[in-house]
Amino acid sequence: MTGIAKAPTTRGTTGIAVEVQGIVKHYGETKALDGVDLTVREGTVLGVLGPNGAGKTTLVRILSTLIKPDAGTAVVGGYDVMRQPRELRRTIGLTGQYASVDELLSGYENLYLIGRLLDLSKRDAKARAGELLERFSLTDASKRIAKTYSGGMRRRLDLAASMIGRPRVLYLDEPTTGLDPRTRNEVWDEVQRMVAEGSTVLLTTQYMEEAEQLADELTVIDRGRVIANGGVADLKSRVGGQTLQVRPAHPAELPEMARCLHEHGIATATYSQDTGLLAVPITGEAQLTAVIGVLGGRGFAIAGIDTKVPSLDEVFLAITGKPAPTDAAVAAPVEETVA
Repeated sequence: MTGIAKAPTTRGTTGIAVEVQGIVKHYGETKALDGVDLTVREGTVLGVLGPNGAGKTTLVRILSTLIKPDAGTAVVGGYDVMRQPRELRRTIGLTGQYASVDELLSGYENLYLIGRLLDLSKRDAKARAGELLERFSLTDASKRIAKTYSGGMRRRLDLAASMIGRPRVLYLDEPTTGLDPRTRNEVWDEVQRMVAEGSTVLLTTQYMEEAEQLADELTVIDRGRVIANGGVADLKSRVGGQTLQVRPAHPAELPEMARCLHEHGIATATYSQDTGLLAVPITGEAQLTAVIGVLGGRGFAIAGIDTKVPSLDEVFLAITGKPAPTDAAVAAPVEETVA
């Protein structure tokens, strides 16, 4: 990926951009959110992960004043979500799961109109529209009406629209679903650029790579409750340390190598004939040295060794008991809009 390098996680320590306490939302007997608490530091990206139907989109809708919570409080950019919705809307940007541009306007007209609605001057609205059209590779199509755009182009235009006012807080609800790798990287670049300029981002995503690339901290939601939070490294540490992978010169010796380690008290060693690897969870260099010493002492020829840290997918599975999500989150119905 090209573009702006991820800024260090020390930024934004002077204040809190989003603070949610005890948010509850029910749809009949369904508890979409059941007492959610979370905090997002200014100038950082919080990745919100969860299986389909976990409540991620419902949370975004509440924080963007589209629906009312049944209980709890939320403050975004210094504004109370329930008591100051009009003031709050001027400080946030939102990209939902589906593009919501005006298909009868051109790409340029969509962005210029939103800029003017956000009180940008004519000059600034034109400049910002042109800048974002270029960043999202839409300049050549800027004069075409949006209904002639492909799905990916409409998605990019929708993302540009959410960013035109340089919002203090940006909500991205699964922003790259369905995008090709090049366009996805363009979105990542723009998110990182905005954060480097001081914006705060709350990101829901179904892509573990995206969360790991963009997020400073992660919150995992399941069945409407927060079940884990912390940095990527913190969550990975809950699954365990590194795994030592040993590739023997003679794959037929894998079972014997595992038995040898078991005899020396290393009962966690496993092997796979399919991959040709012996896998041993380790917690440090001393244990790695011990494993290699045991195998070398018994005369096993080793073709290669490597260490592997848990993937974010493995973390998700360990925490939720479910595989990482592969489809867009199930959206809860919109029942009412905050006045």
